[in-house]
Amino acid sequence: MIMNSIIELRNKLDSGTISSKELFDESVTLAKKSQDVYNPFVTIINDYQKDESDSILAGIPYVLKDNISTKGILTTGSSNILKDYVPVYDATIYRKLKEAGAVLVGKTVMDELALGGTGTTGHTGVVRNPWDKERQIGGSSAGSAAAVAMGIVPFAIGSDTGDSIRKPAAYGGIVGFKPTYGRISRYGLFAYASSLDHLGVFARCVRDVAIVTDIVKGHDDKDMTSLPETPQVYVDTLDKSVSGRKLFYIKEALENNSNDKELQKILDNFNEVIKKCEQLGMEVHAESISKDLLLALYPTYMSISCAEATSNDANLTGIHFGTRGSGNTPDEIIRDARTKGFSELIKRRFILGSYILQRENQEKLFLNAYRVRRMIVDKINELFKEYDGLIMPAAASIAPKFQDTSDRLSDKYLILDNHMVIGNFGGFPSITIPSGFIDGMPVGINLTGRVCEDDVVLNIANQIENTMTYKNQFVKEWK
Repeated sequence: MIMNSIIELRNKLDSGTISSKELFDESVTLAKKSQDVYNPFVTIINDYQKDESDSILAGIPYVLKDNISTKGILTTGSSNILKDYVPVYDATIYRKLKEAGAVLVGKTVMDELALGGTGTTGHTGVVRNPWDKERQIGGSSAGSAAAVAMGIVPFAIGSDTGDSIRKPAAYGGIVGFKPTYGRISRYGLFAYASSLDHLGVFARCVRDVAIVTDIVKGHDDKDMTSLPETPQVYVDTLDKSVSGRKLFYIKEALENNSNDKELQKILDNFNEVIKKCEQLGMEVHAESISKDLLLALYPTYMSISCAEATSNDANLTGIHFGTRGSGNTPDEIIRDARTKGFSELIKRRFILGSYILQRENQEKLFLNAYRVRRMIVDKINELFKEYDGLIMPAAASIAPKFQDTSDRLSDKYLILDNHMVIGNFGGFPSITIPSGFIDGMPVGINLTGRVCEDDVVLNIANQIENTMTYKNQFVKEWK
C-alpha cells in the first residue's frame, strides 16, 4: 500500500479502504525489516501519533533526516558526539508536517553531520542501496532516499548542501527536489554550511514532491533567510504546457575523452531525454562555460563548506553540546570529546576548514572561494536570461560500489559529478528525476532553474516524467 502515491493514499484513507494507523504499522514493519541489511534508520518510532487536519497529508507516513530537530525524539546528526542528544524544540518543517497531520515513522541515517556524499560515515553504519546492497545510495541524505526507494514511506525530508538530496535520488531511482534557497525554513536544521544548506523532499513522483513542498514552504520569522510568503501553489502549475521553453546543457561537462563505457551509456540516456524534451516542444541547446570555471566547482565547494562547517560545529565541544569528554581542564575535556566524538573524515574536514579560516589564508582561500562562487553564479544567471533551465545527467555513473567510494564529494574533479553544486551556489531550485536504467541500476537527470521559479522547474520535470516509459517501474523487491 505504501507504494501508492500521496493522492492514491489520500483516496484510500478518505474512502476507508485503509486507516492511517494501518499505514503507519505497515511502514514501521517495513522499516524494521529493512534495518539488518540496508540500515536506513537511526530511530524507528513505534507510537502512532497524528494531529487532526484536513490536509492532503493527514494520516500519511513519512521520515525525517536525523539532522532535523524533533522535540523529545533522539536527533543525532549520525555522529557519536550527539548519539544521546534529544532536542527541546521542533524544527519548523517538522512542525508544519505535524500540523498537516503527517505521521512520523522515524529518523534516518546520514553522513555524519551531513559532511559527506556516500552514506557510509554515519555512526550507526553504512546505508545500502536497495537496488544492489553492494552499492551506496549516496549521501548525505542516504537513509531518507533509501526509505522512499524501498517503499517504506511515500515521501521523506532531507537536506542538500552540495547535491545531498539530488544525487541519492538518482542512485535510488526516485525524485529529489531542492527548492530555492529560503523557500523552506531551515530553523531546526543542524547547520552544515549555512550559505549552501537547503531542506528538500524525496518522493517517487514529481507531483508528490510538489504536494509536500506546498505544505512546508513559506516565510518563517525564526529563519532570517526565509523568503516572503507567496500564494503560488506548485501543484496547480504541474500540467501546464512546456512548449516553447528553452533548456541548455553544459557542453564541456558531457565530454567523454576517456572512452568510458559506463559514462557513454549515461550520455546516451541523457540524449534520449533530450529527444523527449524536444517532442514536448522545448528547445535544448549546448552552451559553453570556461572549463577553468567548471573545474573550480569542487574546490570552491570544499573551501566554503568546510570553512562554514568548522564555524557552525564549533559548539560541539562536549560542554555546550555533545557527550562530555574526560579531562581536568576545559581544553582537555573539549579535545577528548571531539577526538572521540568525530570520525576521521569529519576531523579532516574541520582541520581543512580551520586552515582556510586562518587569518593568513583567508584572502587566498576563503574570500577567493566566494569570488569564484560569484563568477559561477553570474555566468549561470547570464544564461538564465535566455533559458528557462539547465538540464544535465544527475551523475557521471551508476551508484558506486562501496570499495569505490571516497570521503570526497567526487573521486576526481569530474565536472559531471559536481555540477549540481551550482544549485547551492546560486540558491537555484533544482530537481532530479529518474530517466532509466543502466546495467540494472537506476539513473537520473537533473533540472535547475531560476531563483524563485520553482513552479517552472517542477512543471518541466513533471512533463518530462510523463513521457518516461519507466514510470512506476522503480520499485525493487527487497522484502
